[in-house]
This record gives sequence, structure tokens and C-alpha cells, in this order.
Amino acid sequence: MTRTAFFISDGTGITAESLGRSLLAQFENVEIRMITKPYIDSVDKAHQLAAVIASTAARDGEKPIIIDTVVDSEIREVIREAPGFKVDIFSTFLEPLEQELATHSSYSVGRTHAIGSDDVYMDRIHSVHFALDNDDGARTHQYDQADIILVGVSRCGKTPSSLYLALQFGIRAANYPLTEDDLDESGKLKLPKVLEQHRHKLFGLTIDPRRLAAIRHERRPNSRYSSMDQCVQEVTQAEALYRRMHIPFIDTTRFSVEEISTRMIAETGINRRFSPR
Repeated sequence: MTRTAFFISDGTGITAESLGRSLLAQFENVEIRMITKPYIDSVDKAHQLAAVIASTAARDGEKPIIIDTVVDSEIREVIREAPGFKVDIFSTFLEPLEQELATHSSYSVGRTHAIGSDDVYMDRIHSVHFALDNDDGARTHQYDQADIILVGVSRCGKTPSSLYLALQFGIRAANYPLTEDDLDESGKLKLPKVLEQHRHKLFGLTIDPRRLAAIRHERRPNSRYSSMDQCVQEVTQAEALYRRMHIPFIDTTRFSVEEISTRMIAETGINRRFSPR
């Protein structure tokens, strides 16, 4: 079964899409064609979109699913008349909240993703800059300012996780690659000296060697770097180091960057500087 879902907003559409994807992900047996329509902020745009929804319904032979966070009542009414199954997030949740709080909502477009506090916005920017400046062991002298230092073999997800932690939570995350340069005389992976004084900030990432080999093959095909033997060796040594040094770690193979990051926060107890938007 294939259905079309529209995520509609008079703002960025991030809230409608995030919630919509989360809801629809629960229906594994249904193939969903997802379409995001942000900035539907006029009645004319709403009518144009309603026509698209109608033509989609005619083409599919099924009503499209419509998930919206439209604030404007006139625009919402036009969308409501389109032939689809409606999930109106604001009217579903705001009206009961208004009754409970005994006050009216401001019904402000884009409130969730607005800059808001200048301090929070600047903290977000500084955290992202910190993650970029301290990517891949680039500036180890700043590790005293880090909230967390991700360690792991090349291409196991350190950089995207660091950036997500910075952008979504304001966490200053550095990351450091474990390489063959860190092997001792016996062939065991040892903790690099630059990390020794920051052991309490370390968090390890690991990955299935087969997945790692596939990722590396896209970067450097048919190389020692992407060979299965090399990937197995590096992952095995990294995991042995984590266990030997009691460094908490997570397997990133089947987790999204969102799951990796929130699991790290839950396990380490790091304080978020702000909540995700």
C-alpha cells in the first residue's frame, strides 16, 4: 500500500514534519510518500496547495494524509476543505491546553523555531563553532572547554554526532580519531596522551565492521583503509580499549544521529544548555 502524506505549515514546517515522520514511522507495512510544504502563509498559497492535494487524491485513488501546524484560521479552513485525512496538530492540542490553563494561545507563526533569547542563540553558534574547530583532533588544547570528547575509529559517526550535540543541545563536543599511530609495542591500542587528563570526558563510538567497510569504500574504494580485515582490526582494538579503560561507548550501526546523541546525554548526564528546537 502506498499513501501520500503532506506536512504543511505557515512557518518552517519542521514541527509538522518531525511529528508526522514519527507518527508514520509506526506503520512499517505502508509505503508513505512524504511531501513537506512550508510557508503556506496566504490564502492564495493554500488554495494552490489544496488543488495539488486534490490532484494527488485523484492520482492515488486514496485520500492523502495531511499533518499541519498552520496557525491562521482562514488558511487552515482552506486546507480543511481539501480531500484528505486531516491531523491538525494545533487545534488538537492547543484548545485543550487553553481550557486547562484558562488563557488563550498567542497563535504565533514560527514560535517554536524563532531565535528567541540572544544568549541561547549565541550559545548555539558558539557550540557549533567549537565542534567544527575541534573536529578530528584538530585543536586538542581546547579540550578543557569541552563538555564531552567523542573517540572512535575513522568514519564511525563522530563528526555528525558532535555537530548534532552542538546544534540541538548547546553541548561543546570535540572528537578525536583512534588510529594505528596509537598502537603500543604489543600491538594494542593505547589511550593517546592528549586524552589522558580528560578521561572523565571521553565517550566511545563503535560500529559493525561490515558497515564501516561499506562507508569507507565510498570514500576510498579498494584500499587497505576500506578493507574488511582493516575494519575488523580497528573496531576490535577500539572496543578493547574502551573496556580496558572503562570508557562508556555505543554501537552506532543501527542508530540515527539523534538516537546516538540522546543516548550519550542520558548515559553521561551532561547538562543541556537548551532544549532542541
